[in-house]
Formats: sequence, structure tokens, C-alpha cells
Amino acid sequence: MAQKLDVCIRGDGMVGRTLALLLARQKLRVGLVASPLQKTQDVRAYSLNSASRDLLTELRCWPDALHATPVQHMRVWGDEGGFTHFESPTPEGLTWIVDVPVLEAQLADAVRYQAEIAPLTAPEPAALTVVCEGRASATRVELGVDFDVLPYQQHAVAARVHCSTPHRQQALQWFSQGAHGLEILALLPLGGAQGDTASLVWSLPPERAQEMLALSPEAFALALENASHGVLGQLTLTSTRAMWPLQLARAERWTGQVADGSAWALAGDAAHNIHPLAGLGLNLGLADVAELAHVLQAREAKDYWRSVGDRFFLRRYERARKAAMMPTWVACDGLQRLFAHPNASVQALRNWGMNGFNNLTPLKAWAMQQAMG
Repeated sequence: MAQKLDVCIRGDGMVGRTLALLLARQKLRVGLVASPLQKTQDVRAYSLNSASRDLLTELRCWPDALHATPVQHMRVWGDEGGFTHFESPTPEGLTWIVDVPVLEAQLADAVRYQAEIAPLTAPEPAALTVVCEGRASATRVELGVDFDVLPYQQHAVAARVHCSTPHRQQALQWFSQGAHGLEILALLPLGGAQGDTASLVWSLPPERAQEMLALSPEAFALALENASHGVLGQLTLTSTRAMWPLQLARAERWTGQVADGSAWALAGDAAHNIHPLAGLGLNLGLADVAELAHVLQAREAKDYWRSVGDRFFLRRYERARKAAMMPTWVACDGLQRLFAHPNASVQALRNWGMNGFNNLTPLKAWAMQQAMG
């Protein structure tokens, strides 16, 4: 079958839509295959750094101030007195907590008005197929790509809550050792600078996560108040609760070719998964598509005669992203393992380390710069 498309993107989530918009600006013919419809309310929020904000602003898809709340303070508590505080050096904020449904809607609108993007219900032939289907990608399996998965003994529970105390643009996180193992609770500010709502991601041992999901809304909110030590006052559940297992995962190959000579590439969760403790998931996916769009743009400038599926460019994308992500993989996995360690001496050492880190101003400044992108 003749190829009518330059690029076919499988998966029209936030990563797939962003890539489609970036490639359409290069006048490439892009097909965007719809993902299966989500049947439940999406309660997620993402912490996006300045690189992600700049990218989405350039595409005119950055949400307004009510739906992209700047974080001025990040406060992190350990289980035995450990504490670290980050304060934004600028009024802009450390990161921005973005309401996922709002961002998805803005990206969908932008795609709808882009003539170079053809909405598809099924994949069509193209010189390059980019797989943005998420962690359970069927196409990745069809391609025979090994996906190395390290399951954590944790499930994430996500929801939205109303707080009797305004969040004051604070992102709050607690690490604690529960009866069943490590628990990590994050409360992220929503509703703008004066908001009084929060998105929560509670990483729990599987049994504990199931218990939290089975509680009544009132009992769940009370358990959440206790876990957050009442910092945001009385909490009221305002959404459904979602749950999913947590893992560290990486695809062995991110690019390749098939028998007919066309090429493929993986991006976003189809290529990699990390623990949500650092809130970097979507930032990494957006960095993937920004890099892929960059190397394809470079083709136009110097090697216009090469196909968008040329192995030379795809290997450049794969090398760049794997190298950039390695420190993040190591750091996130290391933190999760450190706080999950049951040994009392290790627990004392990590809390001592948190307090020491909190007093090392130059090191904190460097860490903030890395997180801010």
C-alpha cells in the first residue's frame, strides 16, 4: 500500500498529541491514531518543569493560571524527623502542577485545527511509526521489543481533595514506614495561587492500597488527614479514586525498522516508566518528543534527502534520550530503595542525610535547578 503519511503516531495521549503538533509545524504529513476511550474520570495532575512549560507554551497549549499552579515551596518529610525544604528563587515557581484533563483538552483542540494532522481510527502505512501508547503498548509487543520491568511492591492511589486550609502554593511529600512497608504521600496544589484543592498520589504496599480504595470517602479522607499530619486541615474527597501498580521499566530498543523498510520509534511510557516520587513522568515523555522533533528538523536543514525514517536520525534520538535519562532512572530508583529499606540504621542515616542536605545551600540550589529543567 502506498504511503500517504510521513509519520503515523500510535496513541493520542498528551505525548502523542504534542509530537503530532511539533511535526505538523515541519509540514510533515502526520496521522494520529486514537487511543481507547477512558471510561473513568481522570484525577491525575502532573508536576511540569520549565522545559515542558516552554514547549507547551510554544504550541499555545499551556493552561491558564487557574489550571497550572506554580509551586513556590516543596516540603519533604522523612519518617523520623528528616526534613527538606525547597523554596523557589523566582516568583515564577519551582514547577507547575497542571490539571491533566484541562491540558488534554487544549492539546486536542490544537490538533483538531491543524490541517497537517489526520485523525485515524487504525494505523496506516508511513515512513516512520512512533509508538506513544503508554506502558501497556500492544505495538511494542508486536515489534518484539524487550521491556525490562522491575515491579515495586507498591501501588499508586490518586484522587482530588478539598482542603480547609489553602495550600499556599506548597507541594508536600511524606516518606514513612507503615506496617506493610514504605508509604509515600504527595499532595500537589491545584486551583491557582489562592486555591484550596489538591491532587494526591499515595504510593502504598498493594494490600494497603486495596484497603484505602475500599474505604468510604469519609474514612479515606480521615486516613489522608492523619498521614499528612493535618498540614492542609480537614480534607474532603471530591473525586473518584484511581489505582495502578508502580514499576521501573525500560525498553531495550527505542528505534528500529520492519521488513518493508519503514521505521519505528518509542516515546513516553511506551519506552520507559519510573516511580512517581519525583513527579517527572510526563516531563520525560515531553522531552522524548522534543528531541525526536529536533533531530527530524535537523534533517530538513542538512540532510533533506533522507527519509524521516532514516536509521541515522532515529539512532541519534535514541542515544540522546537514553543518555539524558540515565541519571534520572538511577536517582529515582535509588531514592525509592533507600526509603524502602527496613533496617533501622539505614532509616536513621537517610533522615540524617535529609536534614544535612537541607542545610547545604549550594547543593540544594543545584538540585532545584535540575528539577526545574
